[in-house]
Parts: sequence; structure tokens; C-alpha cells
Amino acid sequence: MKVIGLIGGMSCESSAEYYRLINKAIQAHLGGLSSANLILNSLNFQEIYELQKLGDWSRLQEIIIQAGQSLERAGADCILICTNLMHKCASELKKNISIPLIHIAEASGELMKAQEIKKILLLGTIYTMEEDFYSKVLLEGFGIETIIPSQEDRIIVSNIIYDELCKGVIKPESRQEYLRIINQSPQEGACAALLACTEIPLLLKNGDADIPLYETTQIHIDKAVEFALNPSAT
Repeated sequence: MKVIGLIGGMSCESSAEYYRLINKAIQAHLGGLSSANLILNSLNFQEIYELQKLGDWSRLQEIIIQAGQSLERAGADCILICTNLMHKCASELKKNISIPLIHIAEASGELMKAQEIKKILLLGTIYTMEEDFYSKVLLEGFGIETIIPSQEDRIIVSNIIYDELCKGVIKPESRQEYLRIINQSPQEGACAALLACTEIPLLLKNGDADIPLYETTQIHIDKAVEFALNPSAT
């Protein structure tokens, strides 16, 4: 079994889900008392959040690169960034490591393309929704068009992530707000919603809304487990 390296802590709530779900998947595949070979580099999310607000992506890239390199030195065979937004640093990280980076948007795009999804509602932090680093991967790599909520609803979606979900706070009224936003998206042509924030599955699961929900966390984990259990994967 290969060693999975996790860049986590952003937030610790979703990183705990990565740890739990990866181990659950390995146990399901191998049986017995099997668990994953994992190395976790957990970052201080407060520092990351402050740099995000300042727009200091040069420093954020440095932090992610250092985290990835430390995982490689520790013996990781692949790396996962356990957050959608910080994949804004993915291309620079790839240049500075010699092991595979399993990209959350690429894994999601591959699955949705295989299921003939053409247009999705993109939900995540304000940065993920409004900037093109994520939607560009889906469009150019997989031919998937994205739409995003209205400006007012983007603020609602993002505030719930940072003010509630990242702190482990789950509110029924926030769940209803998400469902309202998702369920009106078919009017703009969306045939599914991509939960492009690793905290959102704490609030919603596929089957909760009127359209399919693609959980990037689970998709990312499935791809990592597939890699870890494939002797020939490089």
C-alpha cells in the first residue's frame, strides 16, 4: 500500500473527515483491521485565513510548497491538499515536488465527464466561486460549464462555510439556505451541483436536493485510495 500525504488543517473539521473516510475506504477494500498509511501535515488555518483575506497568495504558495515538500521527505507517495480553495496553489506545488499531486478538481471533472454532466452549479468559498482557477480546470480539462449563485447568495454560502462549518457548527437554517440556492439552479441550466468546499458535506449529502450533489471530498478520497492500492500507479 502506498503512503498518502495530506496537507490539512484547513479546516480541521474537514481534515478529520479525510482521515476517517480514507481509513474507512481502506478497511472496506482490504478487510480485517486494515487502515491507511497516512502522513498528515496540519497547518494553522487562522494564519491561512488571514493571508487569504489579504490576498497574499505568494506567501500562501510558499506555505503549501513547504508542506508538500515536508510530506515527500517524510515518505509520502502522493499528496492531497485537503481543501478546494488552496488548489489555487496546485500548479506551483506540482513544480516543486516529484510525487503525484491528486487534484480535487481534476478528480471531480473526470467523474462528472464520465457521467455526462455538462453544466454544474459551483458552490464553495467566495474565492472558489468568483475566481477562475477551479472553473477553468473543469471547462478546459473536461468540457464542464459552471454557474455560480447571485452575489448575495455567494456571500451567504461563503459566510456559512467560514463562520459555521469550519468551526463544526451545523445549523438547520443554513442547510435550508443551501438547498434554496441549489434547487433554483436548474432554472439556469445546471443539472448538478458541485460541493467545491470540503466542509459543505458536513451540511449536505447527495439526495438532499432536487439535483445530484457531487461531493468533492469523497471524490478526492476515492481517487487517493485507488492510487494507494494500485501497485503500478505513479
